[in-house]
Amino acid sequence: MALKKKLGLIILLLTAYVNIIHAQSKTLSGIVLDKQSDEPIPYASVVFKVSGRGMITDSAGKFSFSLNTWPAGDTLQVLNVGYKIAEIPVALLKDSASVTIYIEVEAPKNEAVVKAKYNRALWFWRKIISKKPVNDRSNYSNFGYEVYNKLELDLNKVNRDKLERNFALKPLKFAFDYTDTSSEKDPFLPVYLTETISDYYYEKKPYRTREVIKATNASGFNNESWMKQLGATYQNVNVYSNLIPVLDKSFISPFSDNADNYYNFKLLDTQYLGGRRLVHFQFKPKHVGENTFEGDSWIHDTTFAVQKVTLRPALDANINFVTGLTLIQEYKLVSDSSWFLYKDKFVVDIAPVGANRLGFKGRKTTTYRNVLINSSTVINELNKGKSNEEIILVPNTTDLPDSFWVQHRFEPLNKNEQNIYKLLDTLENNKTFLFYKNSIDFLTTGTKYIGNYVIGPWYYWFSGNRWEGTRVRFDLSTNRGFSQHWYLHGYLAYGFTDKKYKGQAEIKYQFSRKPWSYLLASYKSDLDNGQVVYDQLGSDNVFAVFARKPNVPFKFQQITEKKLEYFTETNKNFSVGLTLSSRQYKALLNLPGKDAFPTTDGEPLNSFETRLRLRYAYQERFLESNFDRSSFGSQYPIVQLVFTHGFSGVLNSSYDYNKIDLSISDYLKIPPYGTLRYNFFAGKVFGTLPYQMLVHQPGNEWYYYSYHSFNLMNRFEYLTDRYAGFNIEHNIGSGLFRYIPITRKLKLRQFWEVKGVAGNLSNANKQLNFVTGAPFKSLDGNLYMEVGTGIDNILKFFRIDFIWRVLPRPLPDVKQQRFGVFGGFRFTL
Repeated sequence: MALKKKLGLIILLLTAYVNIIHAQSKTLSGIVLDKQSDEPIPYASVVFKVSGRGMITDSAGKFSFSLNTWPAGDTLQVLNVGYKIAEIPVALLKDSASVTIYIEVEAPKNEAVVKAKYNRALWFWRKIISKKPVNDRSNYSNFGYEVYNKLELDLNKVNRDKLERNFALKPLKFAFDYTDTSSEKDPFLPVYLTETISDYYYEKKPYRTREVIKATNASGFNNESWMKQLGATYQNVNVYSNLIPVLDKSFISPFSDNADNYYNFKLLDTQYLGGRRLVHFQFKPKHVGENTFEGDSWIHDTTFAVQKVTLRPALDANINFVTGLTLIQEYKLVSDSSWFLYKDKFVVDIAPVGANRLGFKGRKTTTYRNVLINSSTVINELNKGKSNEEIILVPNTTDLPDSFWVQHRFEPLNKNEQNIYKLLDTLENNKTFLFYKNSIDFLTTGTKYIGNYVIGPWYYWFSGNRWEGTRVRFDLSTNRGFSQHWYLHGYLAYGFTDKKYKGQAEIKYQFSRKPWSYLLASYKSDLDNGQVVYDQLGSDNVFAVFARKPNVPFKFQQITEKKLEYFTETNKNFSVGLTLSSRQYKALLNLPGKDAFPTTDGEPLNSFETRLRLRYAYQERFLESNFDRSSFGSQYPIVQLVFTHGFSGVLNSSYDYNKIDLSISDYLKIPPYGTLRYNFFAGKVFGTLPYQMLVHQPGNEWYYYSYHSFNLMNRFEYLTDRYAGFNIEHNIGSGLFRYIPITRKLKLRQFWEVKGVAGNLSNANKQLNFVTGAPFKSLDGNLYMEVGTGIDNILKFFRIDFIWRVLPRPLPDVKQQRFGVFGGFRFTL
């Protein structure tokens, strides 16, 4: 009994002692985050400024102090290489506080570079490069994984009080209840979130990829082709690649094979994670104004593999509207042998109207699991594919219940992300929000959906020219709500001077969207409005009134066309188009008419032809909308061959002839030297024909710049029946502008261009077409060439071209055909 009393007393004393110690101990804990990306900062120093006591944050950026007395008179400092020092007076914190500390990237300084005979950081970088064949996942024979992709869009720098006073936004003031003001210095309003879960498979030789998107979650958004862009295939970033895509540009990777020409490297410190030694490796650009990164990485010192890397474009990189951008990747060991990507995060701040104004913050987080390397399972899945690059969107994956996502997300949504779905569900039923949304769509796209129908584009509604005077036009078409396969479109136009109606009616049946395949029939009777190539400004456009060159004779002709077209693709990147068309031409102004071209069969200037178009575009990407699609281009050259045959005696046609046209084009990103695009083309016409069936090289009679035209050449100036030409444009990027502070700040870009065509016209075609009053000429085997340079990215949207006509000699007497200044408008990042 006495022993029990003694043990009880000892326990009581120990408990009291622990309680006293606990009562005396206070806790100051927290997490250190990057201000722009919200990414935890591992191994940062957290120090009390007065007492000197400090510690290092862990791999998740967290720290915790146990304090006997609360240091109210002290200041907590956070220090990390490449960041501004953050200081927080402890007096502002409560006892046993938990605090979130944001630290901001420090602007680069003009540091002295000390050169030594032995540069250990450069040696270390070379070891990383030597191990790329082992560590770069693209060198594996094959791999696969399950991937969860999450993209979020927020409005940041939200001034709630100011916006609530805005008359136009008052009906939407409830949305500001979702504004987050607790976790960041600048409040933000979450407005959009998409999620995808998919299985991804890759094989190196032969190159094949396959992605099966198993689940998508995108409130208020159901464009299938866009959903495919949000999967893993087009969201991949490989830091071991020589070039890393950033928005629409390519940046030189610090782990590029020749990165030592563009970066200075520095070894900082070492840390241990899971018993493995990691080396802190920093990189900074050598030169200003180049597409390079600033940042750091943690490298495993045995395999020289990247464990974590943080990339930020250099502050003076030439990117529009972007005020902050961070790319973070983390890697984990797979089977204790290979470091494989575990998580990547991309955060970008976009400020369309100024750095301190309302803007957008985009966040992409991708997480990987169930990794397979060099596995037969990957091969078996790839063998199911029909093409070498395939994205499958599994049916019925867009309306899955919340319970599915709670169970299958790789990580739960945070509070802000949960708010997005609540807000979007509310906004999709709000009439004011829908009105603003539809109005913006109408202004930017030109078209408006009304139920199952589409009106517009609005920029065709009013225009004018010398022949028609004021012209009005109205378009009406159907959308996929009307039918998933049938598409109807037509327009009616009227000229108040010629007092004539014009128009078009067409019907399309789309067999499939993958591969893209359709049959189209159309009838059109209208003026040739001067748009020969797709990027020309035609007269049938409200903007054309202000851009036409003065003192250039108008040339008008009426065209009546009946057309039947079939188009299909294969799964091997080939496409085939077959067109049958009947055309009747009627010259109206400054062009030879039917009287100049008498025929014994059929009607003059009437043709019937078949056209076979073969096109090869390896890994070309598209964005589909309604029954049309827009190309995102390809990383490889695009080749097109067109063969045309004309038949006489069909629908009053008068001519037998053959044509062949070949073109090769490409768009190349060549950092740090900008971008290069080219087009080489050639063709021949077999037959003696009127000018409409020959090739008149595309001239431009507007001051709006056209890439695919000769901008100092008039329409119908040069007729050819055989030709070969080239079109090259090199956008250097910052170029010389990066050396001047003001032009570097304005993000101006420099380019040069050269276009040329050598052509000829047979004597028979000269005799037929060179009649009195005709505007035609022949190159007679000579080279026509224009050279130019200019300034791009003026005020982020405009470009100016200065173009000189240099060949053939002698040059025209008219000054505006020897030199011209052209403007253009485009949106680019």
